[in-house]
Amino acid sequence: MRRMRSTPRDGWAEKVESHGLAFHRTAHPEHLSRPYWDESVHYVFDLDEVLELERVVEELHDMCLQVVEHVVSTGRYHVLGIPEWVAPLIEASWRRGDPHLYGRFDLRYDGDGPAKLLEYNADTPTALVESSVVQWFWLQDVYPDDDQWNSIHERLVARWKDIAPSVDGDLAHFAWTTDDESGEEVMTIAYMQETAEEAGLPGTAIAMEDVGWDAARRRFVDLQEREIRTLCKLYPWEWIVAEPFGRNIRFASTSWIEPIWKMVLSNKALLVLLWELFPDHPNLLPTYLNTPSNLTSYVQKPLLGREGASMRIVTPDGGEQRTQGEYGAEGFVFQEFCALPDFDGEHPVLGAWVVHDGAAGIGIRETSGLITDDTSSFVPHRVVGPAKTSLVKERTSLLKP
Repeated sequence: MRRMRSTPRDGWAEKVESHGLAFHRTAHPEHLSRPYWDESVHYVFDLDEVLELERVVEELHDMCLQVVEHVVSTGRYHVLGIPEWVAPLIEASWRRGDPHLYGRFDLRYDGDGPAKLLEYNADTPTALVESSVVQWFWLQDVYPDDDQWNSIHERLVARWKDIAPSVDGDLAHFAWTTDDESGEEVMTIAYMQETAEEAGLPGTAIAMEDVGWDAARRRFVDLQEREIRTLCKLYPWEWIVAEPFGRNIRFASTSWIEPIWKMVLSNKALLVLLWELFPDHPNLLPTYLNTPSNLTSYVQKPLLGREGASMRIVTPDGGEQRTQGEYGAEGFVFQEFCALPDFDGEHPVLGAWVVHDGAAGIGIRETSGLITDDTSSFVPHRVVGPAKTSLVKERTSLLKP
């Protein structure tokens, strides 16, 4: 793994916008001189290390599924702060095998030692469009003879093909929240809808704020009063169950993507349970619930925090760094501090994508600080090695502008 300089393409901003990254200007703080999409640099990987990372990601994902089984079997929902009334819904969803679609591991990796899991974004991961589509076009334009760890698009389409036969009514709804003013969620859910439609599953868009409840039929409905039978959402489960309408999910027959059992994985207490079940695993960091235990250097993270908010880094020399935010009422985890690697003064985090149960590729965000927050920039990558491995395939469908 190494960081290299590259010359941005002429008209790069218009190019990334045409490929769906229309929010690269609005989702990034205005005061920053560095753009969100930065192709003036990129990372280079050898094929062997990518294959090893692929193995690690799939092993981590399998371990996470074992955590779900552990929580369901033992009833340890309290560790994750999950409301009691939700627990039976999670158990039923898990036992039914409600289909899951995708997720993103955030990894600390420097090219030398083993990758370390920082967290798992298993319910509403973003940075999808830039990982799947935008960096792929960059590769074709700039390094067409190289490869990229990126089969995200193909795997999403294939997974939708698996899911489609079980979709009651042959129509899926795709939902975002109007609270997102950047446009990132709209473009992300639009891309999700496109991959489903490429798989033969018709879709229609809806804002979460426009989802209605038909009390007589005990069904969620859209603005045309059509029953919402399948809902693919970019709206966290912890928000849904806290809403006044949340308790209605017990009665409706709606299929949710992601399913409610992913509440176990979209919670940083997952890191505590992983360390408990797999102590001293080379790809895990020691993590404890609501106490640093014997850690002298640690990161304090809220169970349900987002975008690096409400975090605190403590080091043995008395140093302390904090990020602003209002998360934490639900509790914290304390994870051993393992500083992000330094490449030319920037600190990358690998976002390793999983589609269904298989590793699908990476997207890299980097920041000048030690916490990856909304000031980070996305940079592309390429893989050098045997020409055109199976990591990338020719694509038959592109994101519509």
